[in-house]
Amino acid sequence: MYQALYRTRRPEVFSEVLGQKHIIKILKHQIETDTVSHAYLFCGTRGTGKTTVARLLAKAVNCSSKGERPCGRCPSCEAIARGSFMDVIEIDAASNNGVDNIRELRESVKYPPQAGRKKVYIVDEVHMLSSGAFNALLKTLEEPPENVIFILCTTEPQKLPQTILSRCMRLDFKRVPQDVLAADMRQIAEERGVNITEGAIRLLAANADGSVRDGLSILDQVLASGDSEIDRDTVLDYLGTVGTEFFTELTELVSQRSTGEALALLDKALSDGKDAKQLMKDWNAHYRNLMITKFMRDPEDLLNMSEDNIKKVREQSSHISFEEIDEAIRRISKTINDARWSTQPRILMELDIVALSGAKGRYMQVEKPAVQPETVIREAPKEAAAVHTPVPEPVKTLEPEPVKAAEPEPVKAAEAEPEPVKAPETDPAKATEVHREDVPQTPATPIESEPETGQKEEARITELSKLWEEVMDEGETTGGSFNLIRSWTRLKSLRQNTYTVSVATEFAAKYVREKLDTIDKIISSVLKRSVRGSVVVEDPEDIVEESAPSQDYAKEIRDAIGIDIKLED
Repeated sequence: MYQALYRTRRPEVFSEVLGQKHIIKILKHQIETDTVSHAYLFCGTRGTGKTTVARLLAKAVNCSSKGERPCGRCPSCEAIARGSFMDVIEIDAASNNGVDNIRELRESVKYPPQAGRKKVYIVDEVHMLSSGAFNALLKTLEEPPENVIFILCTTEPQKLPQTILSRCMRLDFKRVPQDVLAADMRQIAEERGVNITEGAIRLLAANADGSVRDGLSILDQVLASGDSEIDRDTVLDYLGTVGTEFFTELTELVSQRSTGEALALLDKALSDGKDAKQLMKDWNAHYRNLMITKFMRDPEDLLNMSEDNIKKVREQSSHISFEEIDEAIRRISKTINDARWSTQPRILMELDIVALSGAKGRYMQVEKPAVQPETVIREAPKEAAAVHTPVPEPVKTLEPEPVKAAEPEPVKAAEAEPEPVKAPETDPAKATEVHREDVPQTPATPIESEPETGQKEEARITELSKLWEEVMDEGETTGGSFNLIRSWTRLKSLRQNTYTVSVATEFAAKYVREKLDTIDKIISSVLKRSVRGSVVVEDPEDIVEESAPSQDYAKEIRDAIGIDIKLED
C-alpha cells in the first residue's frame, strides 16, 4: 500500500530532523548526561515536528545501542517506529479529553515498564483536555513514578492552565526556513528521477509556510501526476492559483477604481478552476511584495520571485500609495480568516474588490443626495446681477415682505474666501446670511431663508438620520452587531470635529461606548474629516420628540452640506 511522503520521510534519528537544531541540541545533551526531564511541553505550529521529536525522544531513552541514541536500528527503535512498543503510549487528547480518560492514565502509570527502560506517554493536542482532566493530571504530572516521562504536544499553549505549564520543560518549535524545505524537496525529486525547476521548488517551499508536512503533501500531489518535467506553471495549476501577472493586473484595476473589470478578471480565474481561498492568500502576498519593494532597494532575498517579476512589482509599487497597500493587507487578511468558516469564499473576495476599489463609497454618494433646508430665493438687485451667475426662478411664499439686500461689498483679490453678504439691519429678526464655499472668487447671491420652525427641525432630523443610517449600514460590514445601536440610538448633533449620540438606556449607552472608536472611524470616513463622539442618556420620549431648534442648527448644516446659514428666532 502506498504511503504518503510525510510518512515515509519521517525522521528516524535526530540528525534527520529539519530546522529544529536548538531543540535537538538540548535533547541530545540531556540524553548523553542522563538528565532527561520527567515532563516536556512541545509547542509550535502544525507540521514542524513535535510528534516526530517526541517519538525520537522515546526511542532515545529506550535505545539499546551503546553509541549515539537513538540509533534507529535496534529492536526498541524499530518497534517504536512501527507503533508496537508496549512502553510508548500515544494519546489523542482531542478524542480522549475527559476525566475518566486521565484517571485510566493515572492507573496505568503505576505499573513499571515492561519492554524498555522508560515508559513514555505522548499526549497530542493536549490543549483539548477539559478543565477536570487537567486537574486530574496535575499531581501525576508533577511527581510521576521514576521511570515515566510525559511529553505533551500542542499548537495552542495559551489554552493550557499555568499549573500545567509550570510543571513542564517547554520547548518551542519554529517554522522551518524555506531554504531548508527547498533543499529537502529538491533531494526527493532527484531520488524520484523528476526534473523540477528552481522556481517550482521555491514556490512549493513558500506555500508550505514553514510546515514540513504541508510542503511534503503539496510535493506529493505534484509528483503524483507522473510528469518528468515540472516547472512553476505546473505547480500553479496544482495549487489552484495563478501567476504574478494576474495579481499585478488585478491590483492595477482596483487601484484605478475599475471595479467591473476587476470582478470580470476574478470571474475568469475562478471559471478556470482556481481556488478562491488560495487566490486571497496570494493576492495578500502580492500586496506584501508591493510594500517590500517600496521600502527596500534590493528585495531579492525577501521575495520568491524572478528579477523580471520583481521589476514589474517595483514599477507598480511606485504609483500605489502605502495607505492603499496597508488597507488592502488588513482587509484581505481579515477576509482570509473569515473564509475559513465560509462556504462562499468567492463572495468575500468580490466584496474586497468592491471595497478596495472605492465603489461602495461612490455608490453611497450617488444614492444619498444632500438634504438642505427649504429656502426662499428673491430676485437679486440689478447691481449684483451684473456680477453674479443667474439665480433660479423665485419661489412664491406667504412669508412677510422680503428685506432688500444691501449692495455686496467688493471682493479683494488676495482673500481666499469672500465675506458673506448681510441683509440690511432694518429687520434683523428675518435677516439671513448665506455663503457658498464653492464660488470663492465672487460674492454670494443674497438670499433669504425663512422656513417655519417645524420645517427647519424636520430638515435637520432628516439629514442626521440619513447619516446615522449610513453609519449603521457600514458598521454591519465590520463584523460587529449594530442592531442594538440602530434600535436604541439617534444622532443628536453634529459639529465640525464632534458629534453626540443620544441613547434611551444606560445599558445601550455602555454598549455604544464600547463601539465608539469604530463609529468614529466610520463617520470620519463619510465626512472626510476627523470627528470624535460622545454619548448622552435621554428619556425615551426625547428620542422621538425633538427639542426646539437652536443656534447650533446653522453650524450643523454648514458642516454637513457646506452652506453657511445664520438663523435668528
